[in-house]
Amino acid sequence: MKILVTGGSGFIGSNLVEYFFKAGHSVLNLDINEPTNSCSTVMYKKIDILDYEKLLKAFSDFKPDYVVHLAARTDLKGIKESDYEANIDGVKNVVRVCSILTGIKRVIFSSTMLVNRVGYEPNGAQDYNPTTIYGESKVKGELIIQEAARDLEDYCVVRPTSIWGEWFAAPYSDFFKYVLSGLYFHPGNKACTKTYGYVGNVVYQIDRILFSQSPGLKGKVFYLGDRPATNISEWADEIATIADVRRPLRPPFLVFRCLSLVGDILGLVNIQFPLSSFRLKNMTTNNVVDLDSTYEVCGQVPYSRLEGVRRTCEWLSAQGRLD
Repeated sequence: MKILVTGGSGFIGSNLVEYFFKAGHSVLNLDINEPTNSCSTVMYKKIDILDYEKLLKAFSDFKPDYVVHLAARTDLKGIKESDYEANIDGVKNVVRVCSILTGIKRVIFSSTMLVNRVGYEPNGAQDYNPTTIYGESKVKGELIIQEAARDLEDYCVVRPTSIWGEWFAAPYSDFFKYVLSGLYFHPGNKACTKTYGYVGNVVYQIDRILFSQSPGLKGKVFYLGDRPATNISEWADEIATIADVRRPLRPPFLVFRCLSLVGDILGLVNIQFPLSSFRLKNMTTNNVVDLDSTYEVCGQVPYSRLEGVRRTCEWLSAQGRLD
C-alpha cells in the first residue's frame, strides 16, 4: 500500500514510518523537521502542513491509499491559541486535501487524551473538558474533522495516552533517565496509576485501525495505549530491576511538596528544575481511560510492558542517551 504520514519525523511518526517500511509498504513522510530515524529518510519531503499548496502537491504526486495525520505541536509551553496553529489550520488543510483527492481509503487523525483534563471521565467522544491551550487546540481540530465528515471517504480519530519508547522525548525520556541514573524518587505513597502505551504497541494499534475491515468505523474515536493501567512506582521499580540499578527510594510526600514549590519559584525566573506543582500533580493524579473499543478492533498488543522496557533501555544505550 501507499501510505502518507504527516509528522513522520516525530516520536510516534518515526516508529510508524519504520513499521510501515519494514512491512513492505511505500511510505511518504511529510514533516517540517528532518527525520532522526534513518528509516524515515527513505521517503521524506520537507513540508509545512500550514502551506496548503505545497501540501496538496505532495499528496497529489504521491497518490496515497491511506493517510495517517500525526503532524502537530504537542508541547504545553504555548501561551496563546496561535502558538498551536498547526493543530487547527494544519488540520483544516489536511482535511481539505483528503476531501479533494480520490482513492484515499481511510485517514487516521491523531488527537490527544488532553482534550479532557487528567482524571476526567468523558461522557462520550464529543464531551470535551480541556485545561490547557494545547488541549483546546486539539478540540478545535477534532471539531474541524467532524464538520468535514461528509466530505471524507472514511476516517478515524485516535487519542494517544501517555506514550513512551524508542525515539521519545520529555517527559518520559527524562523519567527513564532519572530512574536509570538513580535520581528518581517515589512520591511517597501517592504515585498515580495511568494508562500508558509502549510505542511499539501504539504503532501496531494504528496499523490495525488503518486497515480494519470492521463495519461502522467511520468517525470512531480510539484511545491508544496498553492495559491494564500502570502504577508509576511499580513501573519505575521494573525499569530499575531490568537495568540492574538501584530501585528508587521513597521519601515522605512532604519533601516533594516543598521541592515542587521551589520549582514553581524558579520557573518564574525561567530556571529549570526537575519538579514543579504541575509535574507533581501529574505524578500523583490517576488517569485511566477506556481501551475496550481499541482492543475490540486491534486485539491484544504484541509487547508486554517488560518487553517494552527492555527494548527502550537497549535503544537508549545504543543511542548513547544515558549520559
